[in-house]
Amino acid sequence: METLTVGRAKLTWLNGGVTHMDGGAMFGVVPYPLWSKKYPHNDKNQIELRCDVILLQVDGKNMVIDSGVGRDKLNDKMKRNFGVLEESKIEESLSELDLTVDDIDYVLMTHLHFDHANGLTKPGDGELVSTFPNAKIFTSKVEWDEMRNPNMRSKNTYWEENWKPVQHQVNTFEDEIEIVPGLTMHHTSGHSDGHSVIKFKDGDESFIHMADLMPTHAHQNPLWVLAYDDFPVTSVHEKKKLQDEAYEAGSWFVFYHDAYYRAVRFDDEKKISEAIERPRYEYV
Repeated sequence: METLTVGRAKLTWLNGGVTHMDGGAMFGVVPYPLWSKKYPHNDKNQIELRCDVILLQVDGKNMVIDSGVGRDKLNDKMKRNFGVLEESKIEESLSELDLTVDDIDYVLMTHLHFDHANGLTKPGDGELVSTFPNAKIFTSKVEWDEMRNPNMRSKNTYWEENWKPVQHQVNTFEDEIEIVPGLTMHHTSGHSDGHSVIKFKDGDESFIHMADLMPTHAHQNPLWVLAYDDFPVTSVHEKKKLQDEAYEAGSWFVFYHDAYYRAVRFDDEKKISEAIERPRYEYV
């Protein structure tokens, strides 16, 4: 498992499973000849998108960022449509670190689309139960409200089975919230109306997790936003603002979906200067 230390924070990438989504949808209005040079695709023009949960350890607290694609919850049709060639192995990953799901104190949900929230619950004793039973789950109020009352479009990704078993654990916030000193969540809208990003700063060291405003390193261009975005113009403006702040601070950009990089830093020319790479392997 790859790790990164930023000030007081240690990040470790857990196996949250994988999806393969249409590259055109993931890059919106960007023409194929442009995006295909930045991120590989298969013969169906699908790109590999990890759903790898980030274990974040700060000040004695164990937290996870998002929850993975889940396990034993998707039927064969869903797996085929979403390109799920591997389901979550969060418990196995935690076990390698001498931790269990019971040791997780906080779950930081950037948003609640199925590929981020399906791992919040798991089958147990004939019903779905909380995967992280002792954790407080943080998400924006806007996101939580839409999760429970989706519209005709969002009902395809906001699933009842991902919120009902954990509703007693959920804590919401309006604009921003500080989880521990220096670690904050910020409501941005854009990708979803309730989408949030995560920032951490400790002295001169910092990281930002832009979630699906910048799901991979190939989405660095502020104008390259997803066709899935509910408010793409908001995504563009929020992305540019956050990127400029992070460039100025020399922050690490950390990823949940990127199949090639776990984290990157950029130089003054906005080119990758440092990176934590993900080992590559073939799915069988």
